Amino acid sequence: MKFLRSTLGYMIAGMIVMSVWGAFGNAYGIVGGYFAAFIIIGPMWFMNHYVGLIKQDDDAAFVDMGLGIAICGICRDAFLLGWNEVASSVPTLLLVALGAALGGFVSAKILDDMERDAK
Repeated sequence: MKFLRSTLGYMIAGMIVMSVWGAFGNAYGIVGGYFAAFIIIGPMWFMNHYVGLIKQDDDAAFVDMGLGIAICGICRDAFLLGWNEVASSVPTLLLVALGAALGGFVSAKILDDMERDAK
């Protein structure tokens, strides 16, 4: 049941972001993007994390709403625009994954250094 509950939370967040954020951004520019972030991500974070629709175990890897939103966006574009459009974005996705891995590595090294300084 926990998996179904989490999937529902990720799906709701992804669908709302993908359907509303662009409309606010196109209509009001960067201010609309900030407003959309406030009215979408705030309540979605509250529902998913604070209320607990998405359950994160202490010993499990942390997966935030960004992954669910990204999967929703990729699937939406694949179904609406075709898989060729998704395939053309693979180099960008690989660079994003490389940047995330590099950021995690640097973060771990900084944490190790901070723990050594604390001793």
